[in-house]
Amino acid sequence: MQTELDAAHAAMEANPEDDAARLRFYERLADNELFLLLAGEPEGDDDIMPEVIEADGVQYVLVFDREERLAEFTERLASYASISGRGLAQMLQGQGIGMGVNLGQPSSILIPPSAIEWLVETLAHAPEEADARPTEITAPKGLPETLIAGIDRKLATAGGLAEVAFLTGVKYDNGTNGHILCFVGVKEGAEPALTRAVSEALTFSGIDAGMLDVTFVASDNPFIAQLERVGLRFDLPKPEQNAHVPGANPGMDPNKPPKLK
Repeated sequence: MQTELDAAHAAMEANPEDDAARLRFYERLADNELFLLLAGEPEGDDDIMPEVIEADGVQYVLVFDREERLAEFTERLASYASISGRGLAQMLQGQGIGMGVNLGQPSSILIPPSAIEWLVETLAHAPEEADARPTEITAPKGLPETLIAGIDRKLATAGGLAEVAFLTGVKYDNGTNGHILCFVGVKEGAEPALTRAVSEALTFSGIDAGMLDVTFVASDNPFIAQLERVGLRFDLPKPEQNAHVPGANPGMDPNKPPKLK
């Protein structure tokens, strides 16, 4: 069964000169939950010892996007930790260690330490705050399809953080025009994560980050009726009952990255 990472890798391999395809692969890698092969059982919640291989003088940890792929590779009972791609990249930053992804699978690739450093720096780009006040919203116009698709992919991973989002054109009181993504019914404390998700959608779509603003609207705000009339709607997935909670395993909480031993 082809995974999202397989599809993104195939698109990148088929179009080696296409920067957008390469960005989409790294976006999928960062967003994915990965299964990191360990050398042994973790001794604590935050200390893990990955299995490491060496190729051309470079060390690589081994990760897979499906548990069964890890089992197929090892052909034995093996210890592993679930970790987000971004969490693993942060863990490896500055270590001079690369990432062996899905070895033996269609999306098999060795990602060198230099690419790990690039990915961490790219993910660290922070959005800027602005003081201008919207005076008019309109239907969105002229945005590239790659950006629309990028926002849709990102919000598909943000289930439970908000009810819905609307993309509209906007005019500000300082005379500038642009586009704005309005989140409705945001879970308390989720604003930074949603803002970061939109910023990453812009970055990995190859679009200037200044092209899209973000705001948050309460579920009972009358302004929502206007958003529904002119905006492009994105429904965020509803969280599943008893779903896995990010942060329950090493690397899933970006504020508590695991430590290499």
